[in-house]
Amino acid sequence: MDPIPFDKRSGKIWYNGKLVDWKEANLHILSHGLHYASCVFEGERVYNGEIFKLREHTNRLIHSAERMGMKIPYSADEIDNACKEIISVQNVKSGYVRPVVWRGSEMMAISAQKSQIHLAVATWEWGSILIRKLKLKELNSAFLNGKNHHPTLFLGTQKLPVCI
Repeated sequence: MDPIPFDKRSGKIWYNGKLVDWKEANLHILSHGLHYASCVFEGERVYNGEIFKLREHTNRLIHSAERMGMKIPYSADEIDNACKEIISVQNVKSGYVRPVVWRGSEMMAISAQKSQIHLAVATWEWGSILIRKLKLKELNSAFLNGKNHHPTLFLGTQKLPVCI
């Protein structure tokens, strides 16, 4: 059985401080985060309804955003609460949480410091059997280790989207 595509799912996503319908959680095609990769994310596992090492993930999300020149308009406590709220609303017991931060569509230039910083948090059931079935070639993100970049650009601790 094929999984339901993510754009066809139902439920809620925490989006800039509000719970919105899954299918309505959209961004504009000219968002800076899409064109210039000015976005960061975390991938968090949920076990028995609890997010594993939530504060560590949140701290890394904030740090990654800062390294990209983005100030998330929510505190660590607010981000943690958003993650907890969405797994409760979606009733996720064994799953995955994806907080993502990106620059909006207010500007389209390499440096878009005046663009709004957005935060969304989605979650879905994702049991361990599904994780074992994943193959490396199916992954669409990777850790950057910083070896091919100037050492002040990235410390290798950020999760950034990478096209493979």
